[in-house]
Amino acid sequence: MTWTTRPRSDHATLSAITAGQGATILFIHGVGLRAEAWGAQLDALSPHYRAVAVDMPGHGDSALPAGDLDLTDYTDAIAAGTDGPVMVVGHSMGAMIALDMAIRYPGKVQGVAALNAIYRRRPDALDAVQARAASLDGVRMADPSGTLERWFGTDASPEREACHAWLTDVNPAAYKAAYTIFAHQDGPDTDALTALPCPALFMTGADEPNSTPAMSQTMAALAPQGRAQIIDGAAHMMPMTHAADVNAALLDFAKEIWT
Repeated sequence: MTWTTRPRSDHATLSAITAGQGATILFIHGVGLRAEAWGAQLDALSPHYRAVAVDMPGHGDSALPAGDLDLTDYTDAIAAGTDGPVMVVGHSMGAMIALDMAIRYPGKVQGVAALNAIYRRRPDALDAVQARAASLDGVRMADPSGTLERWFGTDASPEREACHAWLTDVNPAAYKAAYTIFAHQDGPDTDALTALPCPALFMTGADEPNSTPAMSQTMAALAPQGRAQIIDGAAHMMPMTHAADVNAALLDFAKEIWT
């Protein structure tokens, strides 16, 4: 049941899954996915908080806006439906958006958790991700096998099957738009990060080759109220593959910022 399609409500111009009551935790998924990628977190946190998982523009049930987009357009669309203050949680590109929201909308963000976030990629990693972005034509979805192998290895699992379905169903133009932004971002501005006014949790997997533990630790050291948490045995899709560890960390963080 965790990864099955769930009913939606409106989040300004976007769609979102909403569950529970109380202080709000806002979840933002990564490129090619949809709000259901947070299914395990929705189930674990909604008994204690109001959990809202948005579909990024062009993903899930959210429409793709016309014209050229940049990261701030994604942030602004999500912030428009957010009254605040919220705890914002983002994964991968969603982590970029969550950090941008915490930096540019401080009145709406009580705390930020950036999961599998990048910060100053290695030159070879930057070249690889930008080459993948350049290969997209926005008309046909590329075979997701390479992406799934980077995320899950070669073993079959319900999580891998769900991501395969989402990656083959997403609008190719929306995927290209988001992935191009993701590929050309290199993490939050250092000065903005050192001035971040809210508590910040940077969490990634010990086995994550791209959003590395060193990146999370560096960002945590720069943020005034930052801390890093590294999940043993986890890689890029840890919200799905290591949900218990991620949920425990998010619950602890939520309790801390709302005491």
